[in-house]
Amino acid sequence: MFHETVYASRDTRCKQPFGAVAAGQTTRFSIFPPRETYLQEAVLYIAADGKEPQPYPMAWDGLFGAYDRYTAEFTPETPDLYWYYFSVTDKARQTVYICRGAGSIGYENCLPENYFQLTVYDGSYAVADWFGKGITYNIFPDRFCRTEIPPDTGYRDTRVVHEEWSDTPIYQPNENGEILNNDFFGGSLKGVLSKLDYLQSLHVQTIYFNPIFEAYSNHRYDTGNYKCIDPMMGTEEDFKTLCAEAKKRGMRVILDGVFSHNGYDSLYFNARGHYDSVGAFQSKESPYYAWYDFSSWPDQYASWWGIYTLPQVNELNEAYLDYIVEDADSVIRRWLRLGASGWRLDVADELPDAFIAKLNAAARKEKEDALVVGEVWEDASNKVSYSVRRRYFQGGELDSVMNYPLRDGILSFLGGAPAHDFAEKMECLRENYPRAVFYNLMNIIGTHDTPRALTVMGAKPEDWSGSREHRAATRLMGDALIAARKKMFLAAVIQFTMPGSPTIYYGDEAGVQGFEDPFNRRTYPWGGEDGSLLAFYRRLAEIRSSNGALIDGELQFMQTARDGLLVFGRFDAAQQVWIAVNREESEAILRLPCHAAEDLLTGIQYERTETDEFAIRVPAQTAMILLVTE
Repeated sequence: MFHETVYASRDTRCKQPFGAVAAGQTTRFSIFPPRETYLQEAVLYIAADGKEPQPYPMAWDGLFGAYDRYTAEFTPETPDLYWYYFSVTDKARQTVYICRGAGSIGYENCLPENYFQLTVYDGSYAVADWFGKGITYNIFPDRFCRTEIPPDTGYRDTRVVHEEWSDTPIYQPNENGEILNNDFFGGSLKGVLSKLDYLQSLHVQTIYFNPIFEAYSNHRYDTGNYKCIDPMMGTEEDFKTLCAEAKKRGMRVILDGVFSHNGYDSLYFNARGHYDSVGAFQSKESPYYAWYDFSSWPDQYASWWGIYTLPQVNELNEAYLDYIVEDADSVIRRWLRLGASGWRLDVADELPDAFIAKLNAAARKEKEDALVVGEVWEDASNKVSYSVRRRYFQGGELDSVMNYPLRDGILSFLGGAPAHDFAEKMECLRENYPRAVFYNLMNIIGTHDTPRALTVMGAKPEDWSGSREHRAATRLMGDALIAARKKMFLAAVIQFTMPGSPTIYYGDEAGVQGFEDPFNRRTYPWGGEDGSLLAFYRRLAEIRSSNGALIDGELQFMQTARDGLLVFGRFDAAQQVWIAVNREESEAILRLPCHAAEDLLTGIQYERTETDEFAIRVPAQTAMILLVTE
C-alpha cells in the first residue's frame, strides 16, 4: 500500500476554484497518488449536509511529475453545505479513504467530522460589501461622549447619573445581590455628532452603535421600546441629523438589533407597570402576550440565559414578525428610512434562520444595499446551534459576521502560539466563507463583551482571579504597560491589514484598559488619551484607507522558520504589500521575493544590492507594512 495520497483542499491544482463556490458552478477535484501505487479505482464521495454521500468515479487525467492525476467534477445545484472525501484502491485491493488530516485505512476511520467542507452559496445574492472596504468605529453609546451632565430624573427616577465622567461604573450588587446596570454617564447622539471630525481623523467609514433604543439598563440590551431613541441619548431628530452629517463625511451608521429578547421593563412585557401599555406580564389579552413563552403566567417564562430581566420572544410569531420586520413601518425598515445603513444582529445564533432571511429581505426592500451583520463567535459557515445547522451565507441571510476567530488568533499569537496556528485559523475561514463575506468581516480585537485588548495583553494571571474590587482598581503601569502597548501595536497592525473591516472598539485607540463588564465599558478619556497609541492608530488608518491591496487584495501567508514571526502578503493588480510581525524579543531576518520596498509605517526604504540577497531586519517586537516598489 502506498504511503501517501496527495490532496490539499486549498491548492487550486487539487480543487478549482478555491474555497466556496456559487450554486451551478462546476468544481474540479484532483488527487495525485504516487505512480508506483498503480491505482485500480479512485472515487469522490460528496453529500449535501445531512444526506448520504454519493459516489463520483474519478478518471485518470495524466501525469504530474512522479504522480498520477485523477479527476472528477461536481456541479452543485442548490446553495447548501456539502461534505466530501475520496477513496482510492490499489492493485492489492486495499482501500484508503482520504479525509482532512491524512488518508486512513478502513471506512470506520473516515468519520463525517473529518470530511472536507464545500460551501455553496447563491451567486445571485450581492453582499453589501461597502462595509468591508472601510474602517468601523464601535460606540457603546452611554460611554463615548456627552455634551452635558443629564438630569438624574426623567426616566421614572430609576437611573443613577455620574457627574464625574471618569468614574468607575458601578459593579457591586445591591442589597438583594443584583447588579442593576442602572448607572449612566450620559453619552448621547449629540456627543457623537460633536466628535465626527475625530472619527474622520481615523478614516472611519462606518459607525456601529451598540443599542440606542429606550431601555432600563445602561447597556440597553433589554429594549424597552424599539421605536424610540432612549431619552438620555437624544431624539429621533438627533438621530436623523447624525446620520445626515455622517453621510457628508462619507460615513454610514449601523444599529444593534436585539431581537431574540427584550426588556422585563418594556412597552411589550411591562412587568413593572411603567408603560401605559397592557403588557404580556399584565394580561393574557395583551397584544404582546403571544410574543413570549410562558410556562406559568405571569412569573415563569423563557428568558435569555435564564436572566429574568430579558424575556425571550417567539421570533416567528406573526405579530412579532410584523412589528419587527414585515410591516411598512417595522422596526427594521423604520430606522433604515430615518438614516441607518444596516443592522448588527445580537446573538444571531439564537435567531431562527427564517427570521434572519425575512429580516434581510425587508432591509433590502427598504435599502438596496442595506447591511446585515451577525454576532457569531465561531466559524459561521458550519455553525450548529441548538442542534440545528445554521444557514448564514447561502444567500439572503448575513452579509458579515463579527470576526471573533481573528481576535482569538491575534491574542493567541501575541501570547506565544506559533504563527502558523494563526495562519491556519484564517485560511480555514478563507476557504469556508464566500469571498465576498470573508472580505466583509467585522475584524475586532475587543468588544463590549470582552475585556479590553490592552488589559488582556498585559494583566498578570493573578489579576484575573482577584476580587472585583481588585479588578476595578487595577491598571497596567510601568514596564507592564510598556510591554502591553508593544503588543497592542502589533495587534492593530494585523487587524488593519487582514481582509475585512478593521473595527475599533471605542477607546482602544486611546489606551483604555479594563477587565470584564463593566470595566471594559469605561468612558472615553477625552483629554487623557495615550497620544502615541492614538497617533499610531491614525497612521494605520491612513495606510489602510489609501492602499487598495489592503482593502481588496488577495491574501497569502508565508511560512517562516520562526514561530514568532508572522508574515503575510496582500496583492492586487497594482500593489504588493507584505506585513511582517515579529513578536519575539530578538531581531528576525525577513527575505522577500522583490528588489525594493518601503515600510509604510516609518517611510524607510529598503533596496537590494547587486551582490546581497534582499533581506530586511525586523527588530524585536516590531511590525512592518512593506510596499513593494520594485
